[in-house]
Amino acid sequence: MAVTWNISTLEHEISDGAVIVAHWRASDSEVVGEETYSGSSYGTCGFAPDPTSPDYVPYADITEEMAIGWTKESLGEEQVASIEASIAAQIDAEKNPTQEVGVPW
Repeated sequence: MAVTWNISTLEHEISDGAVIVAHWRASDSEVVGEETYSGSSYGTCGFAPDPTSPDYVPYADITEEMAIGWTKESLGEEQVASIEASIAAQIDAEKNPTQEVGVPW
């Protein structure tokens, strides 16, 4: 299992294209026999880019890989690890449920 990170959309300034918010989703799944178990997490991450910085990337040149990197960097290693652990726990809980719903009749 490996968590996949995606950027669903970016919010940016119209005037200079500076990305100010990334909407991200992290997800994973595991196939066991004919069953697929999955987990995911969704969130946003804010940025304060400086268009005068030599590292500034124009909006048209941003790749998803760049935005994922910025998001993970902003979240920090500990938070990224926590999100990925939560997804693994969701999958484990789906594979090994401790509750059921229904009626006994």
